[in-house]
Amino acid sequence: MAYTVLARKYRSQTFDDVVGQEPIAQTLKNAIKTNRVAHAYLFTGTRGVGKTTMARILAKALNCLSVKEPTIEPCCKCDACVAINTGEDIDVIEIDGASNRRIDDIRDLIENAVYRPARARYKIYIIDEVHMLTTEAFNALLKLLEEPPSHVKFIFATTEPNKVLATIQSRCQRFDFRNISPAVISKQLKVILDQEKIKYEEDLVLALAKLANGSMRDGLSLLDRLISTGIQPLTASLLEEYLGCPNSEKVCQLVGAIGDSSAAGALTAAGELLNTGLGEVQVVDALVDYMRDLMVIKAAGAQTELVILTSEQKKRAEELARKFDIAGLVYNVTTLEKLRWSLKNSDTARALLEAAILRLAMSEHFLNVDQLLSQASGSADKKKVTANAGIPIQVAEQEQRPSALQKLNDVESVKSNWQSILTTVGRGTAGLLACASPVRLENGILTLVFPASAAFQKKACDDRVEQIESVLREKFDSALKVKLELGDGGSKSADEPAQAKTRSQRQNEIINDPAVKTVIMGLDATITNIEDEP
Repeated sequence: MAYTVLARKYRSQTFDDVVGQEPIAQTLKNAIKTNRVAHAYLFTGTRGVGKTTMARILAKALNCLSVKEPTIEPCCKCDACVAINTGEDIDVIEIDGASNRRIDDIRDLIENAVYRPARARYKIYIIDEVHMLTTEAFNALLKLLEEPPSHVKFIFATTEPNKVLATIQSRCQRFDFRNISPAVISKQLKVILDQEKIKYEEDLVLALAKLANGSMRDGLSLLDRLISTGIQPLTASLLEEYLGCPNSEKVCQLVGAIGDSSAAGALTAAGELLNTGLGEVQVVDALVDYMRDLMVIKAAGAQTELVILTSEQKKRAEELARKFDIAGLVYNVTTLEKLRWSLKNSDTARALLEAAILRLAMSEHFLNVDQLLSQASGSADKKKVTANAGIPIQVAEQEQRPSALQKLNDVESVKSNWQSILTTVGRGTAGLLACASPVRLENGILTLVFPASAAFQKKACDDRVEQIESVLREKFDSALKVKLELGDGGSKSADEPAQAKTRSQRQNEIINDPAVKTVIMGLDATITNIEDEP
């Protein structure tokens, strides 16, 4: 007897068997119960989520011969139900829209639709991939859909509803089939493996469910491939050996090396992944998926259901997540996602991948331009550094570390340690404080003055006063209070002669304006041109 693949063998037969699309199944059951079955339906959704299966179930419910009227529980044993299951029923006509897309094909359909069904209640047309029909073919259907014979029902299925004419959609009841969650797919795979009496490991089922990408059929097809290896029990290592999936342990090692800021370790781990036969894009995809899991765990906790991992995998991921902060993980994911598009069109893909991995691994040694300016301003003896706009600037590690505990005498003590304080206070706050200056220290209150043009920065720092005070307390071992003030704009005295500024001077003032710097930092932008107002 010929072998039947799992996707066909375990295809849902009734509404109650449907997996992952229960709301749609319930709605159709209610329509049958109340005799409100529409003359045309449009089922949309990605591949393998149950559109054609649901169409056949609905057809069986309407045409089951074991009852005298449509039922929500077709027998699946009568001649009509059996023929519908195999796609051979004379009254339920399944049409492939990709190969029967011309207007002549639709004209034939229209001519045959007027004839009553041979043995069942309805003549049902199931048109798969209906979006492939030509515009002329769609237009030919319009009149029939507007006023169909009472014995005709249409069920259209498509993966691209945007390509179906709006005039067609308006004549159908539309149901959007959602992607099936990994948890649901995993549960169904376990049921099937148990029925097939095949031994397996928990790690395999979860990994396979994630690989299915929301498609039950894809999950069953992958499972079929693994079963055909003849190896039992089925393990996660088979995914790597037979399906070309990344080695999970090597991915963890790479992520761990990035989290430890180990440049050599990260390059070695990346090389080991590439040596298993993976392409650069596959390595990036594996990193993005794992970094995403760490980001979710960091934000929502290890017990969140948003991450599909075994308890042991979650424990390992939780340990790795401690090596990162959320902002860093967000940056890593977005950087890798941009990289994957470059890799596809590059002749030096490995070099690009290794450069990106080094950048992620050494991110703690990089500062943006605004932070460098905040550290460099007022510090004449600082090392000379050069940079290209928009590229992080590497500075000596000793310049980033705060100095030892200082003795607080007067405001000059604060001024002399101001750059070290900015380094300690954190990147976001340091960028805002870069334009402020300590001007007074009276009765344990330190007054920081912002230029008149830096009202935005001053307002943003109002909510960070406690953070600033905490850094000062650690720096000077003194319970200082911080007061923020806005300057008067530094206007010149009336008797000072006004001097015309050159264009270069005006542009330098704009570039160094604190408000402009804040906007540039927030947008991660680069100034390309400055124009004078007419």
